[in-house]
Amino acid sequence: MYYPEELVEEVRTRNDILDVVGQYVRLTKRGSTYFGLCPFHNEKTPSFSVTPSKQMYYCFGCHAGGNVITFVMEYENYTFPEALKYLADRAGIALPEREATQEEKREADLRSRLLEINKEAGRYFYYQMKMDREQRAYRYLTGRGLSDDTIRHFGLGYSNPYENDLYQYLKKKGYDDSILKETGLVKIEERGCYDKFWNRVMFPIMDVNSRIIGFGGRVMGQGEPKYLNSPETRVFDKGRNLYGLNIARSSREPYILICEGYMDVISLHQAGFTNAAACLGTAMTQAQANLLKRYTSQIILTYDSDGAGVKAALRAIPILKEVGMTVKVLNLTPYKDPDEFIKNLGADAFRKRIEEAQGSFLYEIAQLQTGYDMKDPESKTSFHRAVAAKLCGFSSELERENYLQAICEEYHIPADSMRQLVVEEARRTGLTGRPIRMREEDLTGGESAEPAGRNAAARPRGRGREKEDGNRTSQKLLLTWLSERPQLYRKIKEILKPDDFTDELCRRVAELLWEQLDSGLVNPAGIVNRFINDADEYKEVAALFNTRLPDNMTKEEQIKAFRETVVRVKKNSLDAAAAGAVDVAALSEIIKQRAALANLHISFD
Repeated sequence: MYYPEELVEEVRTRNDILDVVGQYVRLTKRGSTYFGLCPFHNEKTPSFSVTPSKQMYYCFGCHAGGNVITFVMEYENYTFPEALKYLADRAGIALPEREATQEEKREADLRSRLLEINKEAGRYFYYQMKMDREQRAYRYLTGRGLSDDTIRHFGLGYSNPYENDLYQYLKKKGYDDSILKETGLVKIEERGCYDKFWNRVMFPIMDVNSRIIGFGGRVMGQGEPKYLNSPETRVFDKGRNLYGLNIARSSREPYILICEGYMDVISLHQAGFTNAAACLGTAMTQAQANLLKRYTSQIILTYDSDGAGVKAALRAIPILKEVGMTVKVLNLTPYKDPDEFIKNLGADAFRKRIEEAQGSFLYEIAQLQTGYDMKDPESKTSFHRAVAAKLCGFSSELERENYLQAICEEYHIPADSMRQLVVEEARRTGLTGRPIRMREEDLTGGESAEPAGRNAAARPRGRGREKEDGNRTSQKLLLTWLSERPQLYRKIKEILKPDDFTDELCRRVAELLWEQLDSGLVNPAGIVNRFINDADEYKEVAALFNTRLPDNMTKEEQIKAFRETVVRVKKNSLDAAAAGAVDVAALSEIIKQRAALANLHISFD
C-alpha cells in the first residue's frame, strides 16, 4: 500500500515520540534527552535515548534507532503499513482508502487461495490417518504416548504411500496446476505430478493466527530426511514463524519454552505445558526473537542435551538477549529431549527442572569450560582469561561483580585474581562495558564515537558496525552537530556541500539535511522516513544523527573541534578529487582549496 510522503509525515508529527515510547519504556530526563533501558536488547544500565527535539530514539548499546514509526515497527514487529495505521488511529487520522492495484489484488488472492488449499490439505491428511486400514500413523502417534485429544488438537495426519494422491484430491476440488505449484505440496513436471509428502506423519504448521501455512512430515521408521518441511512460499517463511506459538502465546505462564522439534512441543502441551513452541528446523532467527518478544519477556530453552542442542542454545542466547529477553537454559540430563524426559520422569519433575533452569550467562561459562583441560595449568589459565573477557561485556559494574563472585565460587578461582584479569582484558580489548567519554580527538576523526557496551561483540554486521575509518566518523559527527545546532550551517555553507561527503549514505543524508537547513526547518526524523523501507538503512541514518558529542568541553574546545571536523571532511573530499583529477587546471584548483583550509576561521558568534 502506497501512502504519500506528506501523509506519512503528518502521522509522524501528530505522534510525539516521547509519548509513544513512554508507553513501553520508563524514561528519565537528563538535560534535553530522556534515557531508559533499551527494549531491544538486555541491559542494566540505560543506554536507550529519546530526544524530543529530534523526535528520534537511539540506543548507544545495540544501535537501534529511528523515529516514532520505526519504533512501533520494531517493538510490535509490525510492517510499515501496520505501524502507520496504528499511529494514524492513535492520532485520529483517517488513512485514505483506495482501491488496490491489480497486482495487489492478485497477490492478496493468491495468499488467500494458498491458505485455503493448506487448510484443505490439513483435512485430507487427518482423514487419511483415520481411514488408513493399517493405522500406521495412528499407531505411531499413540505409540509415542499421544492421546486422541492431542492428535485432534494439533490436527496431526498422514500422507499415504501413493505418489500423487493429494494432487488428485486437490484437482478434484477444482484447483488448477498453476496455483498448486505455488503451495509447495506437489511437484508438477513434464513427466508427471507428484506429492511432496508421502508415507509420513503430518504436522500442520500454523502462524500465530492459527492459519495453516505449511506442513512438516516425519518418517515412521528408517529413512532420510527424518523430518521434511514445506518449502518457503508466499505464506510460509520458516524463519519468521514458530511451531505451536499460536497456542503458546495465550498461555498464562510468564515465559515460553523453546524446543527443537514438533514432538517435544506436542508432548509438553499434553503434559500441561501449553507455553511450548519450536523453531522450524532452523537456528533461532532475529525475526523469531522479535515475534516472541511480542508475547513474553522470558525464554527457557529446552533444546536437546546433545552437542547439536548445546550449539543451538549458544547460538540462540545472544539473539534472544539482543531483543531484550531474559534467557534461561533447562537441564534435561540424563535424557535427550523434553519428550523423553516427560515420558520417564513426568510433568512434576519437568516443572522442577524449569524452576532450576540456569541463567544464560552461567550456562555459557559452563559450556566454555568444556573446551579446556582444567588439569593443565596453561589451559586452565586460558579458561580464566576467556571468562574475564566475557565478564567485560557487562555494562553494570554491580552485575559484573555478582557474576564474577558466582563464577569464582563455582570454579574455585580467587576473586581478586579474576578482577585483575578482567581489568587486563578490558585494557587489552577496550571492552570496559561502560560508555566511553569522548575525547576531543574522537570528534576530529577517532575510529568510533560510539560507546563499547555489553553488546559490542554482537552488533549488527551492516554498514558502519565494523571498525570504521576516521573520515566516516568525522562525517557522522558533522551531520549530528548540524542537526543539533543548525545555526552552525551558515558558518560552513560556503565551505562544504553534500558532494564533499565521500561516504555514500552520509552524502545522501547530507543532501536532505542541506535542503532542510536552507529552508530553516531541520527535521531529522523526517529524513528517516525516506529510508524507512530498509531496516539497515534507517538504523544507520538514525546513527548519523546520534553520534555522541561531549557535554564537558569549553566553548573554545568546541570551536576547535568543530573546525577540525569541517577541515577533515573537506580535506578528505579534496584528496578524493585529486586522485581523479585529469588536468593541471583542476589539480591546481584543488591545491588552492587545500591551502585555504589552513587559514579557515570559524566562530560560534
